Amino acid sequence: MNSKRYGWVWTGIKVILLAALVGTIWFIFSNSMKTASVSSSASGTVLAFLQKVLRRLGHPGLAARLTDHMVRKAAHFCEYMMEGFFLLLVTRMLARRRRRLLPYLSWPALFGVLTALTDETIQLFYDGRGSLVTDVWIDFSGVVMGMICGLLFLGLWHLLFGRRRDDTEF
Repeated sequence: MNSKRYGWVWTGIKVILLAALVGTIWFIFSNSMKTASVSSSASGTVLAFLQKVLRRLGHPGLAARLTDHMVRKAAHFCEYMMEGFFLLLVTRMLARRRRRLLPYLSWPALFGVLTALTDETIQLFYDGRGSLVTDVWIDFSGVVMGMICGLLFLGLWHLLFGRRRDDTEF
């Protein structure tokens, strides 16, 4: 694909990925702005659904051991994994020099940990919510896993579509 001929496609992809990143961060912060009772209710709904699925899959013991705490921490991890994935791809697209690996890892990691710290700070201002250092570590590990998924995606992209300099912008 010639980048001059299909420039509008790459522009569209950039806009979509940037919108996905902003939407993910908005989703993370909006969940932090909920009171403890609203957040607990949402987690309880997800917990009941997951327990029902596990029982139908023939794992009643696993369903009984699944707790609200596990669901909350897994949700945090998944939110931040999505953020790390989009951060890596957006950084890759916006970088001028594409041969160096360090900027693709350091900038998304920095923005990911700043999002996690901001998220925990927001929770301090809402009823019944609190901030934990362990939550920042869980969030940051989600960012790192998302970055790993992003690197795997880029590797697969280059494997499938070639890595000719004039063909792809990723």
